[in-house]
Amino acid sequence: MISFVWSPGERLPAGTGGSENFTAGHVRELNRRGVDARVVTIGLGIADGREEFDDVPFHSVAALGDLGRLDDTLVFVSEAPPTPTRRPAYQILHVPPPLRQHAHASVVAGTRDRTLIATSRFAAALWADFLDVGLDTIQVVYPFAEREFASRPRADTDAGVTRVLYAGRLAPEKGIYTLLSALHTDLFDPGAVSVTVTTAGADKPQGAIIERLLRSHPGLVLVPARRTPAEMASLLVEHDVVVMPSNAQYWHETFGILSIEAQHAGCRVVASRDGGLPETDCGALVLVEPDDAEALAQGILTARRLGPMVQHERLAAGQNFGVADSVTSLLQVLEGVRGPTPSEVVHALEELVALPSAEPPSRAGVESAGVRVADARAALPRRAVGRSS
Repeated sequence: MISFVWSPGERLPAGTGGSENFTAGHVRELNRRGVDARVVTIGLGIADGREEFDDVPFHSVAALGDLGRLDDTLVFVSEAPPTPTRRPAYQILHVPPPLRQHAHASVVAGTRDRTLIATSRFAAALWADFLDVGLDTIQVVYPFAEREFASRPRADTDAGVTRVLYAGRLAPEKGIYTLLSALHTDLFDPGAVSVTVTTAGADKPQGAIIERLLRSHPGLVLVPARRTPAEMASLLVEHDVVVMPSNAQYWHETFGILSIEAQHAGCRVVASRDGGLPETDCGALVLVEPDDAEALAQGILTARRLGPMVQHERLAAGQNFGVADSVTSLLQVLEGVRGPTPSEVVHALEELVALPSAEPPSRAGVESAGVRVADARAALPRRAVGRSS
């Protein structure tokens, strides 16, 4: 049994972020292959979000310490709470390292006994630096777009209007304020661009405030967040451009699963040139400077000039970052030869440092050894001495 462990005391919400989609999608694909897999939640009983995932098995434990009783391969997919496990455990590093120093020690403690998995090359390097571990000790398993995104027929387009969608969380780090600033530039002709924003993340305090701001904005349409891959695919095919203006001041997108979902659905993506977003290119990615409203607006205009993706471009995009490839990569990590965890590396170094120092050779010992070698050479036949010279 492969169990994906969600954060203690938190329910798994549908349709609110890449970590949730990654987790549920991996469980679905593993079960399709006949591999037992499930989501494990902590401290919530059946009120853990399972009602939003009809096709994903859930299991709840009462407390963090109960994980040690499970004879499962545990894959921690959000927070990294330190706790003993019966089998070697794994940690997927979905988000950037914490900014604040007070969180450093707890994150290091929670990851030191686990094999580490990042969701991009950028994220692997970021975490290797933060945890002070070798880059080669962090495996990379890319996220994916579910099959619905590449197969959903696109809605008819209006050649005169470019339909723009922001479907990230309503949070400052996702660049929602950069988008609002971009809408106030003088670059867009009246009626040339329509903007839709979803309510993803409005269940959080920050998101609730931002939602109220957006409802009063005359330049955009606010629609409910989509909770399933099928619902999200249906929304994406009704748009031409998806924007991902994640900031780079204090947040670095480790990958950006929405980018590949959008490109599979036939949308062009305008995203910040930061973090793991450049790694999401399926052929329809336009990169712009982060935290720059003018650059974002220019990127949208670039996508508008490029026009809708044609069929062969969409087919090519759909060949990248599939769920089957992602799960195969994960299984290779779980079934492969496990490298040393950070804790094991530290322990080995401590043992090495504790070893007694080698005694340096004395002058008398060196001279004595030299005499013995000379005597031995003198005792050899002349032909043997010649061969050894």
